[in-house]
Amino acid sequence: MFELIRPDTKFDFASKMKAAVIASVVFILIGLVSIVYHGGLNLGVDFAGGAVVQIKFQKEATTDRLRSALDSVQLENSNIQAFGAAENREFLIRTPETAADLKVLTDRIDTALSKAFGQGTYEIRRVEAVGPKVGKDLTQKALLALALSWAAMLVYVGFRFEFRYAVGGIIALIHDVLVTVGVLSLLNMEFTLNTVAALLTIIGFSINDTIVIFDRIRENVKKKIRSDLRQIVNVSVNETLSRTILTSLTVFLVLLSLLFLGGPVIFDFSFTMFVGVIAGCYSTVFIASPFVLLMERVMPAKRKRK
Repeated sequence: MFELIRPDTKFDFASKMKAAVIASVVFILIGLVSIVYHGGLNLGVDFAGGAVVQIKFQKEATTDRLRSALDSVQLENSNIQAFGAAENREFLIRTPETAADLKVLTDRIDTALSKAFGQGTYEIRRVEAVGPKVGKDLTQKALLALALSWAAMLVYVGFRFEFRYAVGGIIALIHDVLVTVGVLSLLNMEFTLNTVAALLTIIGFSINDTIVIFDRIRENVKKKIRSDLRQIVNVSVNETLSRTILTSLTVFLVLLSLLFLGGPVIFDFSFTMFVGVIAGCYSTVFIASPFVLLMERVMPAKRKRK
């Protein structure tokens, strides 16, 4: 069958693993600094509570003019963001207010916009609200979902392989999540329920690729009893490299289609997945495998000799 890369490729991945780990640590730290700098993640209305209003103008508008219009109805603390493919024509307004009646909030915004832009020059496309208690509950459940997914993967990989493999796989998953969240923070993108769904999907995708390489390492350990584990890991990664690239490339093509053709509704999910798949591909080779090598130095595994 078609092979993008021959299984007998001898690229020295092991020699690059230390530099790759350092690069990952630096990037994660940059992401954490970004989160602190922005005062936390840019939580969407699902988590932070409040209301979100989507408005589309017939002609170009500016955030400054829109903010001036909202000042007249005491919504000056609202966050305004350009939205959608039509540049400077579609905006999201996020306000911390949790109006009991969405129609009241809609009427206030409609009044302000009609005075500033004129009636009929815009369309209020949607208005959504989430109470602070609901937002807090969703935040807790999102964190719990991530933690439980990591725990489930730890148990599964530990049962199927060895404990060192399991911990290496979980560290790789945590790496993928931190890198993805860091990118979202650097771009100050909104963190929504769609983002959480994408992160959980990334975890499933990444551990699948990691298990394939771990399985090959285990097979080669049995075949090459007297070989150095570093060499075995290098051979195993090369043997599965074609499969890793082809699988990831298929997902990339789908995600690119969603990014450019899926529209703004699923953009958060598509972009988060895109970043996460790249991070997952990278961590499988340069994060999970190095940890197995590190554990071999600390606690060498006993190999049965024939």
